[in-house]
Amino acid sequence: MTYTVKEFAEMFHATEHTVRYYTDIGLLPCQRDGGNHRLFDESAVNWMRGITYLKSCGMPIKEIKRYFDLCQMEESEENLLARYKIIARQREAAHQKAAEAKATADYMDHKCRHYEEILAGRIPDDTNPANWSD
Repeated sequence: MTYTVKEFAEMFHATEHTVRYYTDIGLLPCQRDGGNHRLFDESAVNWMRGITYLKSCGMPIKEIKRYFDLCQMEESEENLLARYKIIARQREAAHQKAAEAKATADYMDHKCRHYEEILAGRIPDDTNPANWSD
C-alpha cells in the first residue's frame, strides 16, 4: 500500500511541509509516481515511526539523520555499535521522560485526592435519588 504526502502526514499528525522536508533532506525514503508526486510505502511508515519516537526523546533532526545514514550503510561491527549507542542513549532519554511523566501523574493523583477529600459532602451525589429535586 502507498500513501500520498497528505495521507502520510495525517497518519503521523505531522504537516505536509514536515514530510516533504524529511524527504528533501534524505531522512525519509519515498517513491515518485509518474507526475513526480511523493508516495510512501510501509518502509517509510516504519521510518517515520522511528523518526517520531526519536524526536519525542529530544533527539535533534541532524542526529536522527546520522542514525538513518548509518542504517543505510553496510552492516559492520563498527556500524552496528554506532547504531546501538545512538539507540541506547535515546532509550535512556525515553525512560527518563517516562519517569518524569509518572511523577507528574502521581502528583496530580495526589492533588485530586486532596480536593476530593475537601469537597466530600459538599457536592451532592447525583447518583443518589435522595438528592434529586423534582
